Amino acid sequence: MKIIDIESIHEAVDVLKRVGVDPYGIGAMAGKAIHLNILLEKQPCKVANILKQEMLSLGGDAAVARGSVACSIPETDVLLMGTRKQLAALAAKIEKQPFGLNQIARKISEFLNNTGVCEFVLKTSRRKIILGQKTLVMGILNVTPDSFSDGGIFNSVEKAVDHGWRMADEGADMIDIGGESTRPGSRSVPVNIELKRVIPVIEALSKKVKIPLSIDTKKARVAAEAVAAGAEIVNDVSALNADRAMAGTVADSEAAVILMHMRGAPANMQQGDLAYHDLMEDIIDYLKKSSGKAIKAGVARESIIVDPGIGFGKTAEDNYRIMKNLSSLKALNYPVMVGTSRKSFIGKITGGNPGDRMEGTAATVAAAIMNGCHMVRVHDVATMKKVALVTDAIVHADEGTR
Repeated sequence: MKIIDIESIHEAVDVLKRVGVDPYGIGAMAGKAIHLNILLEKQPCKVANILKQEMLSLGGDAAVARGSVACSIPETDVLLMGTRKQLAALAAKIEKQPFGLNQIARKISEFLNNTGVCEFVLKTSRRKIILGQKTLVMGILNVTPDSFSDGGIFNSVEKAVDHGWRMADEGADMIDIGGESTRPGSRSVPVNIELKRVIPVIEALSKKVKIPLSIDTKKARVAAEAVAAGAEIVNDVSALNADRAMAGTVADSEAAVILMHMRGAPANMQQGDLAYHDLMEDIIDYLKKSSGKAIKAGVARESIIVDPGIGFGKTAEDNYRIMKNLSSLKALNYPVMVGTSRKSFIGKITGGNPGDRMEGTAATVAAAIMNGCHMVRVHDVATMKKVALVTDAIVHADEGTR
């Protein structure tokens, strides 16, 4: 006798196949093997009561505040508890009911569809990349004098290109080139300086490596010229919010775009009140708005990646909370990138300077992959590639039984 942990439809199908269930039975039962909890906030009591009754009738349940049954309180949060199949049945039962239940039904159905997606096709300006079969490793190439970990090390085109080629040789799946530091407290640099730092490197490196190049910038002009020089991904830490022209520029270039959550700007993001109403929900809402802006501007949905922004406007505790709850980003239905490499929240636990955080970074990379990320952005490519390979082997260990 043993306990089987099932977190996805694919895993449920694997287990049912091993049992020997026929195809019809697999289709009927896979959704019953996965239990989900969905929290709906601030619902009118009449809505909460209907949801509870319907879930009970389906064999699930819904937790509501004391007093909601008698409607002695104006509203309550509702925790829906059931299998995927029960929640899908709930959505079908309430999709034509009043009081906003039809909107709840639509959101539940959307959530179930999104969380069932395991693989994505990422479309850049030059190729299509499969995400989900293995974790992609993005190597960091900072051509800045003041980045928190490696500022000033690659301060010439020759040194930068050599390091980029070395990361490709170590197994990097893509390289992210940045000419402006986004460390806490850093100030933006003029466009001409940023261009002078990154364009020669992109032009030279694009001729030496076959893997995709990414430009780490908040500026539309830098993004446009970088793509023209050979980049095919735009990594915007402001998620299109720093430069009004960025969304249109990305759309016109047909580049892929990484949208990162950040509250404020690098110069002030770690100052003042860092409290969140609901950390993961706030991140999801922000990224949903930014991805909507991208799509409205003409960016293809298949060209969007999201990043929760570890270290950008968060406390150390927030960063660890994000790592633990990373799977909640599945609700967005976009591939997820995580960048934890050598960051201070690791040093808060392990101590030491950025260069001493290798082991801590490895732990966060493994945790991110286990919790559903598709790409990791790292300084130490050779080591983190090995971490990713082993963690992928664990995540996909049962797939050979399909």
